[in-house]
Amino acid sequence: MNAERLMQVILAPVVTEKTTNIADKYRQVTFRVLSDATKIEVKAAVELLFNVKVDSVSIFNRKGKVKRFGRFIGHRRNEKKAYVSLSDGHEINFAEVV
Repeated sequence: MNAERLMQVILAPVVTEKTTNIADKYRQVTFRVLSDATKIEVKAAVELLFNVKVDSVSIFNRKGKVKRFGRFIGHRRNEKKAYVSLSDGHEINFAEVV
């Protein structure tokens, strides 16, 4: 895989109350990824960027909600999330990574 492509696969970490609980309980980290990213690409990108060992990756496609803006109808963007399970002894702390 191309290192340049792997640097673009991960868009942002998802840091919410729910994902923080998942990280504490199951050693999983959640990322927003490109819409055409595969599990293999996400695994390689996380291992390259954060120097950790990844056990597995689960991908979740979330459809954007249809919302009304006054009399206009629009919708939020579709989003692809990756839940990354880390091996024993590995962790990613977003407070330290800048």
